[in-house]
Amino acid sequence: MTTRSFTATLEARPRGGVAIRLPFDPSAAWGDKQRHHVTGTVNGWGVRGAVTSVEGEYYLELGPSWCRDPGVGVGARVRVVLAPEGPQLGSLAADFAAALGAEVDARRCFESLATFYRNGYVRWIEQAKRPETRAKRIAETVAALKAGRKQR
Repeated sequence: MTTRSFTATLEARPRGGVAIRLPFDPSAAWGDKQRHHVTGTVNGWGVRGAVTSVEGEYYLELGPSWCRDPGVGVGARVRVVLAPEGPQLGSLAADFAAALGAEVDARRCFESLATFYRNGYVRWIEQAKRPETRAKRIAETVAALKAGRKQR
């Protein structure tokens, strides 16, 4: 998991709150995914969210509640530390990682899921007691992910 640190100027969001423009392409930094869920800090405060793309630029959007602190508003300079959230392909068991690696659509879907859903799939596979049950669950998971399903 590669952590990225940078300083950014907070920009206004159309629906209130602020947006942090990422000075990098998350797909280049963390692998090609349909959606990037991140965790980290903004000026030392914990943050989680999904990166959005607008006209080729990447943003982490923060709701209006972030602007309650007078130091966090449009135009403020903040220190940002971000990393991919949840289980990543490199931290999965070898058999599950290999199955996802063999099916690009399933891998991209898995990596784009929120942590809750990724953990659900991993837990279900890891709870299998017999090797044949585990193999069956991996195959079912890959099929579900190929079909774009968040959960089994």
